[in-house]
Amino acid sequence: MKFLLVGINAKYIHSNPAIYSLYACARERFGQSVEIAEYTINQRTEEVLAQLYEKKPDAIGFSCYIWNWNTICEILSDISKVLPDTDIWLGGPQVSFNAPKILQQYPGVTGIMIGEGEVTFCELLEQYSGFDAGKSLADDHKERDFSSVAGLCLRSGFTSPRQITDLSKLPFLYETTEPFQNRILYYESSRGCPYRCSYCLSSIDKKVRLRDIETVKKELDFFLEARVKQVKFVDRTFNCVHEHAMAIWQYLYEHDNGVTNFHFEISADIISDEEIALLKKLRPGQIQLEIGVQSVNEKTLDAIHRKMNIERLTYVVSEIRKNRNIHQHLDLIAGLPYEDYQSFKHSFNAVYAMKPDQLQLGFLKVLNGAPISEQTEEYGIAYTDQPPYEVLYTRWLSYADVIRLKKVEEMVEQYYNSNQFVHTLALLEKAFSSPFSMFESLADFYEENGYFTNSPARSYRYEVLLDFAEKYDGKNRETYILLLTYDLYLRENMKSRPAFCRPLTNESYKNARHAFYKEEEKTRKYLPNLSAYDARQLERMTHLEPVADPVWDADYILFDYSIRDPLSNEAAAFLIKQNEDGSFS
Repeated sequence: MKFLLVGINAKYIHSNPAIYSLYACARERFGQSVEIAEYTINQRTEEVLAQLYEKKPDAIGFSCYIWNWNTICEILSDISKVLPDTDIWLGGPQVSFNAPKILQQYPGVTGIMIGEGEVTFCELLEQYSGFDAGKSLADDHKERDFSSVAGLCLRSGFTSPRQITDLSKLPFLYETTEPFQNRILYYESSRGCPYRCSYCLSSIDKKVRLRDIETVKKELDFFLEARVKQVKFVDRTFNCVHEHAMAIWQYLYEHDNGVTNFHFEISADIISDEEIALLKKLRPGQIQLEIGVQSVNEKTLDAIHRKMNIERLTYVVSEIRKNRNIHQHLDLIAGLPYEDYQSFKHSFNAVYAMKPDQLQLGFLKVLNGAPISEQTEEYGIAYTDQPPYEVLYTRWLSYADVIRLKKVEEMVEQYYNSNQFVHTLALLEKAFSSPFSMFESLADFYEENGYFTNSPARSYRYEVLLDFAEKYDGKNRETYILLLTYDLYLRENMKSRPAFCRPLTNESYKNARHAFYKEEEKTRKYLPNLSAYDARQLERMTHLEPVADPVWDADYILFDYSIRDPLSNEAAAFLIKQNEDGSFS
């Protein structure tokens, strides 16, 4: 008997921890594993269907989320035709709250696992009498009766409710890192959330359950010893229990392997001074924090039952930022109750002032089962019928406003979150009444020039930003050219120099560059880490850019690409002056 668990991810670099948890439980309980197959939403559905058919499973389970539901629906329409004897099971948040409707819509689906699935899945497998004996499902078709398994929705109705899982009794997800090369690994040290945010499904699971901390430490060793690139904790509010968060961060501090990055979703306003002090000791780039601000409108926060001390949050973000060792990702949500366009603009400016490494401008998703889905009429919320069930308009925010915010979002992604224009934006925003106004005007500029239709290539965006800066702050054109060149070379050693950069063809520059690298070959003053290379090699591996005095008190900037900031990925940069005798300092 073959049971196939299927995960369809948003990107190749992602994995599906849900199916790996079911897999691990089956392996532990039965001494053998089910099979796993992972795909992405970017693959053609006919290709996925063909591969599923070739695996010939007796039963198949799909892990369902808003990002993959459309793809799964396409597969469900045809899979029963090509695999008529295969039982089809669904699970995940996308199907847990409207299960009877889905069963009615897809007659080929056998049933749906509701909520946490590990124990349910194992009991489900026990009902397949041929699971251990290796019989095909067709042989024991009449022997199946799933009504005794808690946590299911069958065509006959719901079975008894499933009790919440003891997290410490679940086996570890991973046996090896081999299937996850160049992919993100996910880990869970707690379930549940103490908060009641009305837009979030986690608000339903009110009881916070912690995995045994000694077990967590052993499992962290697995990642550390394997030197994996990144581990994302999927805990909904990682730091809701102070002692638990401190124990894990302290362990990571003491056992850092110099490579692995750990991602945590936290509530910043409850971070203590003790936690801040510990976080400041961590290796730069060792952890990153995702902080959901969502809004700074007090009435909005009250309406969505989100308790947050904005003043404390601002302080914590600022304190953590001072040490420049932790990447901070702050989120906003457009479309919440009582948040109109001007209010959202205020929220944006307040969060932007916190100088996060990334600022995600998201839009309300009205999820089945989330409390806000019962308040759409009260708040005048209209949203798309298909996933991701995103807001179209509210009583306070028109559809035209949403469209405009979408364009602002794209500008924030391209010009702020890319970290490619950091120094240029710092000057440019001074030409506008607020940061939001700058991105709003940039969106208008894109619209006027047709760039939303014909999106500029990454390298050409520097020239677009120069044109934009010239329109709104033309008196500083030369400074913008210098800053854009600086931003450009901080990211990469461009072999093909963009048109807006000053040419490097004059003999005086060529002579100075040659002299600098000859001197550096002897002194190793700026590039001691490249001591194995001669002057000609150094010249190819780094970049020496001539500059003007108005911005920097220097004649040249040296970019060393062998050293990069772990947060911004910027190359190391050194200001160089050429002395009257031709030497450099």
